[in-house]
Amino acid sequence: MDKSSTLLVHYDKGTPAVANEIKEALEGNDVEAKIDAMKKAVMLLLNGETIPQLFITIIRYVLPSEDHTIQKLLLLYLELIEKTDSKGKVLPEMILICQNLRNNLQHSNEYIRGVTLRFLCRLKETEIVEPLTPSVLQNLEHRHPFVRRNAILAIMSIYKLPQGDQLFVDAPEMIEKVLSTEQDPSAKRNAFLMLFTCAEERAVNYLLSNVDKVSDWNESLQMVVLELIRSVCKTKPTEKGKYIKIIISLLSATSSAVIYECAGTLVSLSSAPTAIRAAANTYCQLLLSQSDNNVKLILLDRLYELKTLHRDIMVELIIDVLRALSSPNLDIRRKTLDIALDLITHHNINEVVQMLKKEVVKTQSGELEKNGEYRQMLIQAIHACAVKFPEVASTVVHLLMDFLGDSNVASALDVVVFVREIIETNPKLRVSIITRLLDTFYQIRAGKVCPCALWIIGEYCLSLSEVESGISTIKQCLGDLPFYSVSEESEPTETSKKIQPTSSAMVSSRKPVILADGTYATQSAASEPHSPHLQLALLLTGDFFLGAVVACTLTKLVLRLEEVQSSKTEVNKTVTQALLIMVSMLQLGQSPVSPHPIDNDSYERIVLCIKLLCHRNDEMKKIWLEYCRQSFVKMISEKQLREMEELKAKTQTTHAQPDDLIDFFHLKSRKGMSQLELEDQVQDDLKRATGEFTKDENDANKLNRILQLTGFSDPVYAEAYVTVHHYDIALEVTVINRTKETLQNLCLELATMGDLKLVERPQNYSLAPERSMQIKANIKVSSTETGVIFGNIVYETSNVMERNVVVLNDIHIDIMDYISPAVCSEVAFRTMWAEFEWENKVAVNTTIQNEREFLDHIIKSTNMKCLTAPSAIEGECGFLAANLYAKSVFGEDALVNVSIEKQTDGALSGYIRIRSKTQGIALSLGDKITLKQKGSS
Repeated sequence: MDKSSTLLVHYDKGTPAVANEIKEALEGNDVEAKIDAMKKAVMLLLNGETIPQLFITIIRYVLPSEDHTIQKLLLLYLELIEKTDSKGKVLPEMILICQNLRNNLQHSNEYIRGVTLRFLCRLKETEIVEPLTPSVLQNLEHRHPFVRRNAILAIMSIYKLPQGDQLFVDAPEMIEKVLSTEQDPSAKRNAFLMLFTCAEERAVNYLLSNVDKVSDWNESLQMVVLELIRSVCKTKPTEKGKYIKIIISLLSATSSAVIYECAGTLVSLSSAPTAIRAAANTYCQLLLSQSDNNVKLILLDRLYELKTLHRDIMVELIIDVLRALSSPNLDIRRKTLDIALDLITHHNINEVVQMLKKEVVKTQSGELEKNGEYRQMLIQAIHACAVKFPEVASTVVHLLMDFLGDSNVASALDVVVFVREIIETNPKLRVSIITRLLDTFYQIRAGKVCPCALWIIGEYCLSLSEVESGISTIKQCLGDLPFYSVSEESEPTETSKKIQPTSSAMVSSRKPVILADGTYATQSAASEPHSPHLQLALLLTGDFFLGAVVACTLTKLVLRLEEVQSSKTEVNKTVTQALLIMVSMLQLGQSPVSPHPIDNDSYERIVLCIKLLCHRNDEMKKIWLEYCRQSFVKMISEKQLREMEELKAKTQTTHAQPDDLIDFFHLKSRKGMSQLELEDQVQDDLKRATGEFTKDENDANKLNRILQLTGFSDPVYAEAYVTVHHYDIALEVTVINRTKETLQNLCLELATMGDLKLVERPQNYSLAPERSMQIKANIKVSSTETGVIFGNIVYETSNVMERNVVVLNDIHIDIMDYISPAVCSEVAFRTMWAEFEWENKVAVNTTIQNEREFLDHIIKSTNMKCLTAPSAIEGECGFLAANLYAKSVFGEDALVNVSIEKQTDGALSGYIRIRSKTQGIALSLGDKITLKQKGSS
């Protein structure tokens, strides 16, 4: 069986020392050689060697040494050696060291006294300690504080031994006297700790009699006071009012550690608004004063917990929380924005948006390399504010439109999506947004941003001047026509000369991206910020998806021009120009000059636009000018509805039930109670009424987590209760001896498969006939994947000395215990889908015949969230595609795309594709889906 160790010593691996060599060195007179030999002896003991032959040598040659280092190493050696025999009795040779320890305790040097007293703190043998007690007591009055503080610790350790209270009958009384006279802060702290540990009542009395002086005490003593308060309030919750006053007074302490502990103690003890407000203020002050990023992240975690439980109080401190944005660390900024966005109300929205706008302006300085990423976070935060409170949109939309040409594509894309939503939800801003967009359109240089901006121009240019401006802006950005002429084919040299200047304005950074409908396209980006022909540059790199969007936008603008322009001549002229642009794009796409030929989708789209402009009719106008906008409006309203439902689900944790206790605040007895105590009592009454204090110990769900490990006919019956706590698994194995004889050296041997790791080594037990016992085992989990725990029970009986083995059933750890549904934006999903390298493709094989029913079954089986809007998967078309998303407790993302089709015979076919950053989660989810998809529960 493993023994506990009180030492942790670093050593370099090498050849272990030989006992004879150590013995020779110890017998010599060289002090350095002796020190080295003692170190080697300590290392051997730590590695499990016993080396009994060295004991007498050390007693003879090392014990008399006056060297401090040798004396310190001697005490380490004595700490590690076995001091008792197999029956637990102290070995007779241990008497030899008692006299030496007594001499050390009376030594003239305070260091020798101090380290010897520290050594006594680790001794568990009463027989060795008993003769030393008078010498220990004498050291309480030593002139040096190092000796006194260690003497107090030694008395505390001895007093806690099985018969220690008989060795020091009046120890608490003595230490209380020492505490009242002691001046050294560390000794005072140790004395108070001794009273707290061994005589709590005395510690409480001392604290209450010195309440006024607590704020002047040393930091280490104040920390022990807080520990005492937590302990007392658990056992006597009715008295916590007077202790909360002490904590509030300690909030003005100079030590950051004490202030942090005070705030944590306040939150754990009280729900009174005054206490929570004080704790939250403390966290906010520390957030600004501390420079360490890890400390800031811990403080933000505490504030997040407060926000979850006490949102109304945290709302008042939103500006203080937002000041943490001054930190350059992105993780801190992200966490700060997450907390702040949940605390926005009608009263503080203007202040918050003003602060976020200032931060956005600061990111333009370009001093920090991650400014683009931070700007994206701020834009998303402002977007969320504008969606919740549309009245602030007018104050931010024009500022954000300056970033449409941002070099950070993700940031520019967030801006254009924000503008698209605001222009629909805020009709009053339409004219100013369109005017600004047309003015800044030439600055857009990302292939992903242009299509969205063009869609806005096509949908929201309504007046004659706006439509004409929209068409002229597009023409200017595309440059001179045609893009390519047939005569150039015979002059390749001239062609390269002609096209080179245009294409030098862009970077052909081409990579595949996933579009909203699940198809792949090519993304290109232009690098020249102020070139008037950036859109042409993108076309020349082969981005014909943009060409198709240009064609659609021109078609919409021409159809609207026909409604607002009375002159048919002008309309026909514009139609001709639009047709010329579209034909030029088709010609460029089919020419050998283009690096990539035009794709079929884009070709068909442009041809459709040409046909429509040549044969215009009212029905087609209605489809292009009305139905398209209606689809977008429906999408926005569904998104808002989903957000409202999620908000309702979050707030559904009812804070008050219809049958709650009605608290008549004014009828409460207020004798001798402060406002804080009164508030705290009210909060406790409410908690008691809502059942927050009562915990159901006999949880029926526990039975579902009990697994049978052996058969009923086995000589040893075992079953395990499995509890999964995020990063570790706790097994409580009940073992029952079914035989009529004692089982000796019974051992539960476990092994794991997957990313699971056993924490402890197995121990041996003896089990009486027909008796049971519980064995606990802890297993660490390091990643999200299905793991297996297997093993056996080994035991011996008195009749047969052979070891018997009972093989246990395997325990399968389900991946579902580690993943939970999560939400992410469509853009983020597609970005991750493109980045993640692990993909697991599972073919659909199910007896379910309804597409929606199959999707619901997969969502339920995988514990994932469907990101696809319900309207997108409504109806009966024989085909369904949906995206699912979940996050693991380790922060891993799991992406799933379900694509299924109904065959003529009614069966479903298709694929479920899983993508993740790590292999484990992709494989485990695939196995889970394969197992569950047939429709079995």
